[in-house]
Amino acid sequence: MTRVEVDRRILEWAIKRSGKSVDELKSRQTLRKIDEWLAGELDPTLRQLEDLSRATLTPFGYLMLSEPPKEELPVPDYRVLPDGDLREPSPELMSTIHTMQRRQNWMREYLQDIGQDELPFVNSFDTTFEDAEKVAQEMRNVLNLKRLWAKSLPNWNQARGFLKEAMEDAGIVVVFNSVLGNNTHRKLDVEEFRGFVLTDVYAPLVFVNSNDSISAQIFTLAHEFAHIVYGESGIFDLRHLQPSDNKTEIKCNETAAEFLVPKDELLNSWYEAIKTSNPYEKIARQFKVSEIVIARRALDLGLIVEDEFFAFYRDYLARLEDTDDKRGSGGPTFYTMQNYRIGKPFASAVNSAVKEGRILYSEAFKLTGLKGTTFDKYMKRIQD
Repeated sequence: MTRVEVDRRILEWAIKRSGKSVDELKSRQTLRKIDEWLAGELDPTLRQLEDLSRATLTPFGYLMLSEPPKEELPVPDYRVLPDGDLREPSPELMSTIHTMQRRQNWMREYLQDIGQDELPFVNSFDTTFEDAEKVAQEMRNVLNLKRLWAKSLPNWNQARGFLKEAMEDAGIVVVFNSVLGNNTHRKLDVEEFRGFVLTDVYAPLVFVNSNDSISAQIFTLAHEFAHIVYGESGIFDLRHLQPSDNKTEIKCNETAAEFLVPKDELLNSWYEAIKTSNPYEKIARQFKVSEIVIARRALDLGLIVEDEFFAFYRDYLARLEDTDDKRGSGGPTFYTMQNYRIGKPFASAVNSAVKEGRILYSEAFKLTGLKGTTFDKYMKRIQD
């Protein structure tokens, strides 16, 4: 039995990073002697170390280091974390970004191989010079959307699906997920991030944390699309619906707000809405965004003052959101959920590559996170 010498500090770091307790890890048969490893009384076997790597979501190579590594996000960080919050990225976040990067790299190569042209709207505007209203209208043009495209849709859920499909039709890989892959025990923390975008001229990819409310997800989608047309990758949390102090984030936020809620249309609705008990809710239903987006837009346009905005914001967080805007209502089936976790266009590309002999099934399984008959059943469903 081959045992592997591992620095105790690495073991402690991996456990702390995972957010799991030692007792939780000891419940796994192969990790039952973890106390002895931490005490330096016994070294783990190679198999046990591999299991620890999986249980803590720690890349196996990290366990061989002489001291804990300092992990850095592989994309620009535009999050507005609370003062003094210097925590390292969670393993769920890091693993999700790396998975999306692998998908994007594969998709780019696949599209190049089949002769796909570059997408002309990627990096087509400059954050320094362009007017947000002009860019927002061009974003609608790219997606073939009317100016008030969401007004005719009955609820936020349909608005989210409509915008998702329009972005996919334009060539953007769109992914929603609330957990790491299909692991329901590893949730993605919406307080850590609401989404990220990986810009690319062949396969731009946006990821939305679907633990957020549906209306907030719609704003995240628009914000990420703005990142693409401005040619900037990044991760963000949009805490209090405020961007970080960065010109790119400020411009993307402004453009996303204009894309979803045109200034003149809000002004037209405002003075009638303020006669009601909740003007934010009334206008939010019209544009299919969250009440917070409307309140923030009103603040930016000088319709309310900052104290009024934050008073509303605190009240908003203290109550449940409207029934139409709840997360996960309706309990989608596993296969329906894959349309969001993988995305039908990406899945179709992988399926075509398998059938054409460009890749093996083993690679297709890794790209989609689906295996065997589950993979076959899902691919059959998206073809029907």
